[in-house]
Amino acid sequence: MKASHSHGKADYIGILGSVLCIIHCLLMPALAFGSSVASHHEHAGMLSLDYFFILINGIAVYYATRNHKSLPVRIILWGALVLFSTSLILEGKHVIFAWLGYAGSALLIIGHLLNLYICQIAPKLKVRVS
Repeated sequence: MKASHSHGKADYIGILGSVLCIIHCLLMPALAFGSSVASHHEHAGMLSLDYFFILINGIAVYYATRNHKSLPVRIILWGALVLFSTSLILEGKHVIFAWLGYAGSALLIIGHLLNLYICQIAPKLKVRVS
C-alpha cells in the first residue's frame, strides 16, 4: 500500500530538528554555567549547531512543502523557518531573538503537525481540508 503523504518523513525530521533545537537551547546555558571550559568555547560550538539546526529545518521545510497544494501550510512553514533562522543568527544581538527563536521552533513543530494532519489523518477520516 502506497503512502498518501510521500513527504511525511520531512515532517517528522522537521519536528525532531525543532524539538532538539529547543532542548539544546534550554540545556546548553545550564550545562555551560558551571564549566569555565564550556564558556570559553560556547560561542563557536553554539554557532555551528545553530547553522546545523537551520540546515536540517530548511531541508525539512523544502521537502514538506514541495509540490504541496495548501498555500496556508506553505506560508506557515516557510514563515516559521524565516523567523527561526533569523532569530538564531541574531540571537547574540538582543535577548528578544532568543525568545523569537523558541517561537519559530514551536511554529515549525505546529506547521509540520498540521501538514501531517492534512496529508495523512484528514484523508483517512474523510475530512475535507482546504
